[in-house]
Amino acid sequence: MSTREKANQIIDLLGLAPHPTCGFVAETYRSSRRIPSAVLPPEYEGDRPLASVLYFMVTTQTPIRLHRIRSDQMYHHYLGAPLEVLLLYPEGTGEVRIVGPDLAMGMRPQLLIPGGTYHISRIRAADSFALLGTTEWPGFENPDVELGDPQTLMMEYPAFRRLIEEFIGSPAGG
Repeated sequence: MSTREKANQIIDLLGLAPHPTCGFVAETYRSSRRIPSAVLPPEYEGDRPLASVLYFMVTTQTPIRLHRIRSDQMYHHYLGAPLEVLLLYPEGTGEVRIVGPDLAMGMRPQLLIPGGTYHISRIRAADSFALLGTTEWPGFENPDVELGDPQTLMMEYPAFRRLIEEFIGSPAGG
């Protein structure tokens, strides 16, 4: 079975569907318990579930797009290629972390992405995929996502301009 066939099989078995920011996604858990908006930070509009969990698959053709969500989230690597993630933290710093199985090479099977952190990913191996999960708390709601504008972020994070260009796959201004 080819890598692409295996990815398609996983998409079918887990019921993953195309997603605008995260390749293919299936929500697996949404807490029925709600956090009232009165106790959430002001940037949250309305109540939120206590937590939410989903599977997502990233491929070389369907990477994670540059975006951020309000809530903290934890990535969990399950199968496939390592995932490189560019993190642009709210205070103006950033780094590249690799979520994957090779602990001796510095990879880790989990990655915390603090709320408000812009992030984008890539898989270096040609024609590959990575199956991951993410847990968000408070739970995710659609208004919690914001797409990142690469040009704006290159101005706000000048030390990461080259990496932003590499991760989005086009030069600045393109």
